[in-house]
Amino acid sequence: QVQLVESGGGLVQAGGSLKLSCVASGSIVSINVMGWYRQAPGKQRELVAYITSRGDTTYTRSVKDRFTISRDNAKNTVYLQMNSLKPEDTAVYYCNRYPPWSDDYWGQGTQVTVSS
Repeated sequence: QVQLVESGGGLVQAGGSLKLSCVASGSIVSINVMGWYRQAPGKQRELVAYITSRGDTTYTRSVKDRFTISRDNAKNTVYLQMNSLKPEDTAVYYCNRYPPWSDDYWGQGTQVTVSS
């Protein structure tokens, strides 16, 4: 099983930028689709974006044109570049395969806080 560790979160003002990283303990070349998810307090976890092994990307409507997902299979890493951040982007961000398996373990994630 692949273990994923997220990092890169922090506190930024509205309009700022952050780049998140997701490093796998093992190879991700066999995983066709990798995704970034987020969960705000009191809300359900939602898909933010995903990327296929071929490099095709898909974004949820609320982040389209602001966020960019990418992957580097040689480094076993998935990235999420976040620009023009808004307070509603505040959440804990997680990385996992898409769609996640029912028995997947969700890690600690990385906190992103956007102030007004």
